[in-house]
Amino acid sequence: MRVLVAIPVYNEERHVSRVLSQVLRLTDDVLVVDDGSTDATPEILGFFRRIAIVRHEHNLGYGRSLIDAFCHAETRKYDWVLTMDCDDQHEPARIPAFIERAEQDDADIVSGSRYLADLPGNTAAPPDRRKINGLITKLLNDTLGLSLTDSFCGFKAHRVEAIAKMRLTESDYAFPLQFWVQAVRLGLRVTELPVQLIYNDPGRAFGGQLDDPGVRLRHYVQVFWAEMARSALSSCAPPGVIAPVPAGGC
Repeated sequence: MRVLVAIPVYNEERHVSRVLSQVLRLTDDVLVVDDGSTDATPEILGFFRRIAIVRHEHNLGYGRSLIDAFCHAETRKYDWVLTMDCDDQHEPARIPAFIERAEQDDADIVSGSRYLADLPGNTAAPPDRRKINGLITKLLNDTLGLSLTDSFCGFKAHRVEAIAKMRLTESDYAFPLQFWVQAVRLGLRVTELPVQLIYNDPGRAFGGQLDDPGVRLRHYVQVFWAEMARSALSSCAPPGVIAPVPAGGC
């Protein structure tokens, strides 16, 4: 089974060398998508000869980086692509656990969850992030029939053949909202795997208007219902689900 570890980065000069060194102890199949970094990240990446690099000339967004990673994995005939962040929130030591779970061959998405188990070393999540994650996870579960405990964790293993059927376009941090809708539409099998809850930098920003929690939540909900409409899975929200009122009512 060929597994690619894909790591999106943007201005990660503080973490990238340490994270890559740890990942490369576990695998030689590593892709870094540099999303237009303006710090020393590109220079640091140049010291790592064993990695593949996709560079964006300008910052295109977290979702765009994941889409490019999926494309890279598909065109190079990988079986699975494992995505993880480069900000010290995801422990490279968990990579073998994801691969072992994927090898059971009964899932198409192995999604990390920071809230599935109380693991040693867990930290507290910033209140606004925990609240929004909870609200969106409930929205997805109630509307799509999922049973997620963490809808935003970027530590995931994806069966390449399955996600190649997706038509993903969401370029920013709302990417998971489009991803989960399409996963359900395609009937993909989803399981969760416990990972540590680590927030070493609780003040880390999203950038722009998304730094406002209210704006961020509204944006996520809008992206979700827009994708629901495109996927023709539902035209109205069930009772109790957060949703904008469609023009003309339900």
